[in-house]
Amino acid sequence: MGSSKLIGVILLVVGLALLYFGYQSTQSVGNQVIETVTGRFTDETMWYLIGGAAASAAGAFLLFFRK
Repeated sequence: MGSSKLIGVILLVVGLALLYFGYQSTQSVGNQVIETVTGRFTDETMWYLIGGAAASAAGAFLLFFRK
């Protein structure tokens, strides 16, 4: 396994973990109240979701498309 594939696996796992924590954060009572009042999630939750999506996409690219 090449180093780029290993980095891809690590990024994919970290990205999925961040997405999981971001999703869990969206389901909290406090975050749902804030979203109801303001119409958006907290900054921390958004960073989890954005970072998780970016890391997952980069990891998938390195794992599946890079040779």
